[in-house]
Amino acid sequence: MQRKDWALVVAFLLFTILIDQWSKSWASGLSDELSFGYLKFILVHNHGAMLGLFSDLPAVLRIVTLSTSGVFILCLYALVQYVIPKKILVLRISLSILVGGILGNVLDRIFYGYVIDFIALEVGQWHSPIWNAADAIQWVGYALMVYALFKYSSQLWPDENARKTFWVNKKFQIKLSLFFTVIGLFLTLISAVFSYTYLRVSLQEIVGFNPVLIAKFTKPFLLTYIVMALIFSLVLFSVGKLISHRIAGPVYAFERFLKDALLSGNEQFKEGASLKLRNNDDFKHLEKLAEQINIEIARMNLKK
Repeated sequence: MQRKDWALVVAFLLFTILIDQWSKSWASGLSDELSFGYLKFILVHNHGAMLGLFSDLPAVLRIVTLSTSGVFILCLYALVQYVIPKKILVLRISLSILVGGILGNVLDRIFYGYVIDFIALEVGQWHSPIWNAADAIQWVGYALMVYALFKYSSQLWPDENARKTFWVNKKFQIKLSLFFTVIGLFLTLISAVFSYTYLRVSLQEIVGFNPVLIAKFTKPFLLTYIVMALIFSLVLFSVGKLISHRIAGPVYAFERFLKDALLSGNEQFKEGASLKLRNNDDFKHLEKLAEQINIEIARMNLKK
């Protein structure tokens, strides 16, 4: 994509976050319920876990975990934007809106320790749960994503594709994927030792040597960290698989081109062989090299 397209994608992400935070800043000044027909504005501080996740953790650790998950989602968003094979602005913008809505609630947990909810619907005796702008914005992102997936499905999953598997060069790709994973695990281990040691020493400084109280926080911390590390490792392996495919794929395609160009059993060359790489492949210059080879083949055949 061009720079202006990337700027538009990032702008939707930032604009979504700004709209959500502005609306919550306004709602924080509410002292009484405001009513506009079916629409109600009621300020509520939601200390609960997101969709019940991590509800068994201590409150402090739950906030830290959910906040860290938001950063993880942001990193995943950047990776997905990178690996989407086509321009498809609608799909990319839908991801920006969706992630922007999620990050809006994550910022609440980082800054306040709770999520600011203030919007509700009331129809007769029915009362909706109380939500916020970020929740509403996320559904806009979901809707746009479903629309884009249906409309551009043929571009995302082509019917005819010479490379029908990601494991083009399995040995090389697994090696590179494991390399990504091991490097990530080393960095995770360094972070884990630092974080765990800091947490344990800080607790001892505050409450003294109290094994029961220290274990109450350190054990859930370690379990949560291990789960997040495993998820992170799977993501890294998948990223390594995708990147290795973009490297091995063009080499594989170029080898096929040379085999098609060279007639087996003699020294003659066949005209008309072509090389077409995917839009997100590396080594795009191989296409021009293949064209030059075809030109040379044509010249050689004319001389015979």
